Amino acid sequence: MSDILAQLHTVLEQRKQAEPSSSYVASLYDKGLNKILEKVGEEAVETILAARDAEISGSNDKLISETADLWFHSMVMLSKLGANPNQVLAELDRRFGLSGIDEKNSRSPQGE
Repeated sequence: MSDILAQLHTVLEQRKQAEPSSSYVASLYDKGLNKILEKVGEEAVETILAARDAEISGSNDKLISETADLWFHSMVMLSKLGANPNQVLAELDRRFGLSGIDEKNSRSPQGE
């Protein structure tokens, strides 16, 4: 399942060297982290709205599309900051089998 994430990460890394006018991702890198974060936020909101619509319509098509956009832009953000999807997958793997409450408590001094 993570093969596509690895392939996408490779392409995103290659785009760091590309001319901004040659690709959408290269233009995002050129505009800087704040623009990338803006796109992640925009896609997060669109994903939330698509989920609300999916509950009403019974169709997940738009939700899947918006989630793909969110994941894509999140990967651009990770790549910009020198992180990669394997690190995220490793963190998810670390959490697997932990109670959500226990995991959350392990991240905050007061369990908040």
